[in-house]
Amino acid sequence: MFSTKQLSEDQISTIKSWAEAGAQLAEIQLRLREEMNFSVTYMDTRFVVLDLGIELVEEKIEEPVEEIKPAPVPTGQTTVTMDSIALPGALVSGKVVFSDGEAGVWKLDQTGRPSLDPDTPGYQPTQEDILEFQKQLRALIEQSGL
Repeated sequence: MFSTKQLSEDQISTIKSWAEAGAQLAEIQLRLREEMNFSVTYMDTRFVVLDLGIELVEEKIEEPVEEIKPAPVPTGQTTVTMDSIALPGALVSGKVVFSDGEAGVWKLDQTGRPSLDPDTPGYQPTQEDILEFQKQLRALIEQSGL
């Protein structure tokens, strides 16, 4: 088993500088072997770091940046489009943009039940937008021959 008593003051300073530079246990173990000719286990390296009171710098993990969606642009009118290939489980599907700029995906399931999945969770279109959506959706379905 390896002991810190085998290290000189210069070697201790060097190990501390490695840790301050961000070296983790595996790298310190490798450098002890390659630069100081000490064949130590990972556990021995861990004990050396603890015995010397070395604080390892934790690696910074990059947090994923949240995608910022642009604010909906009000157009004053509701527009409905139909997908050329329906979403799985849907008889037909498409997209809708309401008069206030909010958008979503709509679909009719195999039994004809409609559903709407807005881009903004919890969004509720106005009654006027719902009526216009239904009117345009009916016209699209009639045009498609369904």
